This record gives sequence, structure tokens and C-alpha cells, in this order.
Amino acid sequence: MTDHPTVEAPQTAPQTIDLKAEYEASGVREVLEELDRELIGLAPVKQRIRETAALLLVDRARRSLGLSQETPTLHMSFTGNPGTGKTTVALKMAGLLHRLGYVRKGHLVSVTRDDLVGQYIGHTAPKTKEILKKAMGGVLFIDEAYYLYKPDNERDYGQEAIEILLQVMENNRDDLVVILAGYADRMDRFFQANPGFRSRVAHHIDFPDYEDGELLRIADSMLDGQGYGFSPEAREVMTRYIAIRRAQPHFANARSIRNALDRARLRQANRLFSRDAPVSAADLSTILPEDISVSRVFTGGLKTGRPEEDA
Repeated sequence: MTDHPTVEAPQTAPQTIDLKAEYEASGVREVLEELDRELIGLAPVKQRIRETAALLLVDRARRSLGLSQETPTLHMSFTGNPGTGKTTVALKMAGLLHRLGYVRKGHLVSVTRDDLVGQYIGHTAPKTKEILKKAMGGVLFIDEAYYLYKPDNERDYGQEAIEILLQVMENNRDDLVVILAGYADRMDRFFQANPGFRSRVAHHIDFPDYEDGELLRIADSMLDGQGYGFSPEAREVMTRYIAIRRAQPHFANARSIRNALDRARLRQANRLFSRDAPVSAADLSTILPEDISVSRVFTGGLKTGRPEEDA
């Protein structure tokens, strides 16, 4: 009897995929858990990020099963007031897209108009292209993107940067994700004036302002990260500070809280330095009521011309 050679069965694509197993293996869980740990509040934002992750996992599963598919458009718009975590979420989004294989590197390049638009003829194109080159394989985050468009200024070169961006967003969408960010009302007007962006941006995420209790938790977290803490009385004063400051002009959410804590630490340092006595570790690590209560927020002397003026 003659032995017949063994013929291997042709390999076929898998018939089913365990999406939960894919979720665990992809590392997406770690990114989402980091987001929960590092950002207080922002429940609707975190929900949108989870939904986007689910969309991308399903898209990847479709490819694995040989189903027809087109790479989803991943360009995004983040709208909200300053200090609401837009840049931090963009960084986490870059990591998420990298883990799922939608960008090669997963890095974030954060820019404003000044990084893209030149001051004279022939300056804008090389500036914009250099930024795009740095961002390829990752995420380009353009803060206050509406400043790119200045129709009232005939000598402005922002339109040139816009045209280059639109072309790259369309032709290189498998190697670059662009996130446009800024105030909601200004971004709406920007999209109305630039329909090319609107047609290329599929995901619009609104970042809500923080509530008073969330801002106090943010203050606690910021101080803890620096090895400081409030005394119980100082924490009560900070609670009142937040309620007053939040109702004043140019409040910038977590950014304003960080500025306020920097000033409190400055006052604490001067208070301790002026003491004619040794200081303990507890002294060096504790913010007292007087480090906050002398703020111009309480005395009515807060300037309103500069958004970063939090004292």
C-alpha cells in the first residue's frame, strides 16, 4: 500500500470572536482605568470614550472575521471651558488608539495657532507641514482651533494652514488623528465657516464644568500629589473659596484651582519663614486657613482682565 502525502486543510478565518477577551488583551481596560483614576468627574466624557473604545473593538473584530469594513473616521472635536481636562483626555485617547492599532506611535502633539501659522508669505506651509510630520502616527491636538480662521484679516495666513490640515486629515486618516478643541460656541461658528472640518470630524465630545464638590476633590488630589494637605479648618475655607471663585469671571475650573493652591503654598512658605521657631514636617506639609483666607477672592480685589489671575 502506498502512503499518501498528508494534505493540510486550508486555514480559514475564525468564525467567532470573544469581544470581552479582546477588550482584556488589548490593554484598553488599563487606559480607561487610568482615565477614571486621574480625572475626577467628567462622567459623560468618560462614557463617550468607553463608547468609542467599543466601536473600535467591534471594527477590529469585523476585520478579523473578514467582514467588509472601512476604517472609521476618528478625527474629533473637544468643546468646553478651560481646565476641564481636554488635553489629558486627548493624551489618553492617543494611548487608546495606539493599543487598538489605529495609530503607529500613540504620541500626542499639542499645538496652538502660533505653531501652525506663519507671519509672512511662504512661512505657514513649512510650519504646518513640520508639525504634521511630528504628529504622524499619533494624535495632533489643536487647542483654540477657531483662531486659525480670521476672515476679517486679508493678510492672515491661517486659511493656508487650514487647507493643508484638511488635505492631510482626508489623505492620512489611517496614520493621524486630529482633535480640535476650544469653547463650544466658538467651535460651532468655526465649523459653520469651515464645512470641510465638519465633514471630517465624526466625534464631538463636550466637557462639562466641574461642580463645587468635584473641585474640592481636585484640590485635595493636587495637594496630595505635592505632599501637602489642608487642615480641617483650611478645607472649610477652600470650600467657600471655590463657591465664590466659581461665580466670578474667567474661572478656569481645575486650572484656577491649581493657581489658587500655588498661591496658598506661597503664603504658607512666607508664613513659616517669618516664624522665629523651628518647623516640623507637619508644619511644612499643612495648608492653614490664613493661607487661603487672605486671597483677593474673599477681599473683592480679584482682577477680571486675565483668566489666569487667581489669588
